[in-house]
Amino acid sequence: YGAITSGGVFRAASIKAAEAAKAIENAQRDINIAFMNEIAQILAKIEVSVWDVLAAARTKWNFLPFEPGLVGGHCIGVDPYYLSHLAQTLGHHPQVILSGREINDGMGAWVADELHQRRAGGNDAQPGRALVLGLTFKEDVPDLRNSRAFDLVGRLGELGYSVDVADPLADQDELMRDHGLAAIKPNSTRYDLVV
Repeated sequence: YGAITSGGVFRAASIKAAEAAKAIENAQRDINIAFMNEIAQILAKIEVSVWDVLAAARTKWNFLPFEPGLVGGHCIGVDPYYLSHLAQTLGHHPQVILSGREINDGMGAWVADELHQRRAGGNDAQPGRALVLGLTFKEDVPDLRNSRAFDLVGRLGELGYSVDVADPLADQDELMRDHGLAAIKPNSTRYDLVV
């Protein structure tokens, strides 16, 4: 690899060490995001902006700057399960890893519920039209694998919203084939929710 990169090459002690390192890097990121997701849920209950809290917390020199959000894809959302499976086959229950996955796997539905409640403002507002912008598992890629945006879309539909989706990078054939969704090009249509 030294011939094709200027960033330096680290030689792991073994292939097992290299694979374990990659798995724990992704699991650690997943757990850190899960912590922020849980903080966002707690702060929402007391009507404090998680973004205001994070801005203040970032003033501490050793604060880890993770943010709440949906966690999907084929690495961060999957590797913790590989690590958990290994631990369980060895007779160890990986509580922290599985708790992080449980929180992150539920965020799409939580975001939909939170948006609906905020829109209703404590009243019984009827669901309307929703537009979800971005479906890929992360920005600037066409990859839809394990995207948690579909949890958000699905929950909005369960709440009664008519949901449109838009993502110019997503493979439109894959979107229809695997998810039964046709992306639109946003226009001047009025929406009650835009995510």
